[in-house]
Amino acid sequence: MNQAESCWRELGLWPLWVEPSPVTQTVVQTVVQTVAPAPADIAAQDRTPRDAPPLPSEGAPNSWEALQHQVRQCQGCALHQQRQQTVFGSGDTHPVWLFVGEGPGAEEDRQGLPFVGESGQLLDQMLRALGLQRAHQVYIANVVKCRPPHNRTPIPEECQHCLPYLAQQIRWLQPQLIVALGRVAAHTLLATDQPLSRLRGITHEYQGIPLRVTWHPAYLLRN
Repeated sequence: MNQAESCWRELGLWPLWVEPSPVTQTVVQTVVQTVAPAPADIAAQDRTPRDAPPLPSEGAPNSWEALQHQVRQCQGCALHQQRQQTVFGSGDTHPVWLFVGEGPGAEEDRQGLPFVGESGQLLDQMLRALGLQRAHQVYIANVVKCRPPHNRTPIPEECQHCLPYLAQQIRWLQPQLIVALGRVAAHTLLATDQPLSRLRGITHEYQGIPLRVTWHPAYLLRN
């Protein structure tokens, strides 16, 4: 077993069928359908259509730039009161992979970019181990676009305020695979409260796109 395959397995993203592309980047060709079957209650939830929530009352933006502007102007919940700036996301806007975390930390709030602090450094190492890199075939975003005070975990109400923005990003990005990093991202996208241990190793679906669940880099740093 090589290093990349070991990382796939440890992150709960195996089995995946991956092979080098002509530019030597690892590309997902398909999610192997022989994964362990989902428990009955999870499988039932996954069969329930998840219509993406509507955008705020100002209406749906007609471009990526308009959506970014809408996020920058958002005051939908109390998180806007202490932010330095919103953190929309970054990476390849025609991605194979979409990684979704929970929310910005202090460094992300300062720079306006996702996963640039200590967790981001670990995420970069994880991507390199998998043969991936941020700027190529990978897009990174968060559920909430503003930093929660003292880097606390976003509460469900805050996640629901921001979910329409993320849902619209996913509609336009159309990744081949979504990876939910941690409990908040998994619970928000899958509309479930199942523990992470039951969600990992199963192929879920969001907006018709395969979705896999793994640990948040911050959790890995703590443990």
